[in-house]
Amino acid sequence: MQRSIHRPHLLARPVVVALAAAVALTASACTKSEDDGSDKQKSSASADTEQKVVTPKAGSKTCTIDAYGAKKIDLKNATVGFSQSEKEANPFRIAETQSMKDEAKKRGVKLLTANAQSQFSKQISDVQDLLAKGADLLVIAPLNSDGWEPVFKAAAAKKVPIVTVDRKINATACKDYVSFIASDFVEQGRRAADQMIEATGGKGEVAILLGSAGNNVTTERTKGFKERIAEKAPDLKVVFEQTGDFAREKGQQVTEQLVQSKPGIKGIYAENDEMGLGAVAALKGAGKKAGAVKIVTVDGTRNAVNAIVDGWISGVVESNPRFGPLAFQTLDSFTQGKEVAEDIIIQDSAYTSDNAKQDLGKAY
Repeated sequence: MQRSIHRPHLLARPVVVALAAAVALTASACTKSEDDGSDKQKSSASADTEQKVVTPKAGSKTCTIDAYGAKKIDLKNATVGFSQSEKEANPFRIAETQSMKDEAKKRGVKLLTANAQSQFSKQISDVQDLLAKGADLLVIAPLNSDGWEPVFKAAAAKKVPIVTVDRKINATACKDYVSFIASDFVEQGRRAADQMIEATGGKGEVAILLGSAGNNVTTERTKGFKERIAEKAPDLKVVFEQTGDFAREKGQQVTEQLVQSKPGIKGIYAENDEMGLGAVAALKGAGKKAGAVKIVTVDGTRNAVNAIVDGWISGVVESNPRFGPLAFQTLDSFTQGKEVAEDIIIQDSAYTSDNAKQDLGKAY
């Protein structure tokens, strides 16, 4: 059955769903951060670093290969194409790509990879090139949420299923793509707000270092943070918001501006660890003492967790990047004709001063 191409407006926030069989999946690739030279990359992860799937809700939407309009294929004989969005200087991206490679090797599946180097036009070309090279299945970590029509058209022509990870594409599940696998980003924002409220006592002025524009991660992490602050700590005021593009250097530059314009700032919510570590560098450069400004971040990289131990970061909400096992299991089930969830949401842990030192080995 030839599937039709149909692309409605932005989907609602993902329903917390997953295949029951996916709950027990293991994840891989606990890797070093960009400047932690003493740590060698590991090819597999312990049970403590597994991606754990949130229990599905009754009535959750699923997709089958017949409904999607693709053809059955044995995953062992397939070629999988993986499109990475950003430069692999970010530990999240390093761990994500390594997890895909590790799982492909474990399963004996041919894997083609491409890196868009943080350029959206290149990512579109990368995916089209993966299709031209014979990819039977695609896993995409999108840079942006919009603008994927050329990819959908090319994949539909070859009846190639698509699974997206970590950022949502604004399109129709089980028509344009099969499944979306990610964290609950709104909940991450809420949990970051809880940590900020505890660190600041729920009073004072705080800033947000926003992630990149044009994707659901930034929008939803901001939404969750602001909602929880308004609900639980009305005396905690967000007085500064500026994008740091999920980059350490940009996070440092923005924080340098922040401490000049808002010298009394009490807390900084960085929407990923790299921006948070940039904020730490800026505060050090401004002569601030560790803990003088409370920093809360999202990711769970080794350097950020170390910064908790050192007193510079108050807390980190984990966003687990080890998507390889879950992505391949989803593709395997789907290509066998089984139902797979349209939205597969993983459950993330957190790091605080209470557990950072003992749980450092779980960081990536």
